Amino acid sequence: MLTATLLALGAAVLHAGWNLAVKQTRHDRFIALWAQFGIGGVIAFVVLAATGGMPSQGWKWAVLSGCVHLPYCLLLSRAYGKGDFSQVYPIARGSGAFLAAIGGIVLLGDDAKPWTIVAIVTIACGLAILAGRARGPSVITALGVGVSIGAYTLFDSEGSRMTQIAGSDIVHDVGYGLATAIMTAVSLTVYGVATRRVPDVRAALRIDWAKFTLAGIASLVTYTLVLVAVRYASVGYVAALRESSVVLAALIGWKLLGEGNARRRLTATCVVLAGLILLVTLGR
Repeated sequence: MLTATLLALGAAVLHAGWNLAVKQTRHDRFIALWAQFGIGGVIAFVVLAATGGMPSQGWKWAVLSGCVHLPYCLLLSRAYGKGDFSQVYPIARGSGAFLAAIGGIVLLGDDAKPWTIVAIVTIACGLAILAGRARGPSVITALGVGVSIGAYTLFDSEGSRMTQIAGSDIVHDVGYGLATAIMTAVSLTVYGVATRRVPDVRAALRIDWAKFTLAGIASLVTYTLVLVAVRYASVGYVAALRESSVVLAALIGWKLLGEGNARRRLTATCVVLAGLILLVTLGR
């Protein structure tokens, strides 16, 4: 359980970081996401080929996850264009974690201990406070992001577990994460080519290829950490703990982006932290 906790917290920090980079990019946000996931996919392909591939059982789930990442990126780019980072991010991640936890219990057979449920509800309350009184398109779009997050989290969790059946070493965990990154890059590239946005991504890469490379590596490592973590704990546990990134998002929005309302964000942070402590201690 300690392994899953550390992996999920590491993923939270990296995830908040690359999302902030997307929010602040000078380019069209979908183009930025395509660039970083595209570079991540290329790196993943090279590493996967060098390490001998992945068991065939996981490819179906990797393809499904890659397909779901297309609406995820489209909705995320729109959401950051419509709302504050400290509102959009908590709504998206919070609703995604909630759906993933419920789906893990209902569809994947994860244990549902009473204290786990209480902890997840506590975290959800904190996320609701963080979201504040956001209204309109930003809320709807962020909730759409949350639905896509819940879907690909379940696909990835099942895919990671299928590779565990085929092989028990850590290489298979990393292999599935790499396969997911490859399929995400493929789905975004197909859409980008179909919508004739190749010149846009080329121009963006010429200017900020180094930033996109760092973001691509961060996103690749983030997903790999989570996929390894779900082998050691339930989907709900990992998904909820990973959402500690919303605390970072709230503080970043307040201190770095000047989005204001510090009292509400700090209060919500305390609620989320209380839920996380409950999850780690009594909810495991």
